[in-house]
Amino acid sequence: KGDTLNGWMLKPQTFDPSKKYPVLFCNYGGPGSQQVANRFGAVSTWHQLLAQKGFIVVSIDNTGTGYRGEEFKKKTYLQLGKLEIEDQIDAAKELGKLSFVDKDRIGHWGWSYGGFMSSLAITKGAGVFHAAVAVAPVTSWRFYDNIYTERYMRTPKENERGYDDNSPLNHADKVKGKYLLIHGTADDNVHFQNSTQMVSALVKANVAFDSFYYPNKNHGIGGTADNTTFR
Repeated sequence: KGDTLNGWMLKPQTFDPSKKYPVLFCNYGGPGSQQVANRFGAVSTWHQLLAQKGFIVVSIDNTGTGYRGEEFKKKTYLQLGKLEIEDQIDAAKELGKLSFVDKDRIGHWGWSYGGFMSSLAITKGAGVFHAAVAVAPVTSWRFYDNIYTERYMRTPKENERGYDDNSPLNHADKVKGKYLLIHGTADDNVHFQNSTQMVSALVKANVAFDSFYYPNKNHGIGGTADNTTFR
């Protein structure tokens, strides 16, 4: 699409270029956000642990992310999810061409907006992404708070197509591979309704999936529950 995207790749300490490795995208991707930065701490201990377990960990700042100028950020206006997931899919396809990448074992992990991206990865990106873990995902912007949503999407009445075309709910029948849905039932940010509606869409489409719910946990889940989430 003419834009060069920023990204990083974390390889296992025992990396052997003659072998093929599974790849896990760790992505947030929301408007104005940034995960790829030349600073200490940009790669978390979670990413380090994944690399120790034999994964190549990748993060790509897609269209709409921050520190790339106003024009780059505003490209996602009225269509949250569309260009962002297209970028992630294109990046996964390019990585799949590398000799040390197992293109049949590329997955996507994300939380909140990142969970929205993971849900799009396993639906709109089915066949490229073979597994996805979505923690506290937005599955329809109709369910998110209007102060945030309407800033980027206007109202559903004004922008029905923008809301519906990129909702994972409307692509549930496309899922291929492993899909894990995780949510806290007391989430006051991304309401639990997002996950229950996704479950309904998956069941209606006769799609197999896994789910894990934390009673009375909020958006961050937190506490000892994190031990289970990250395991």
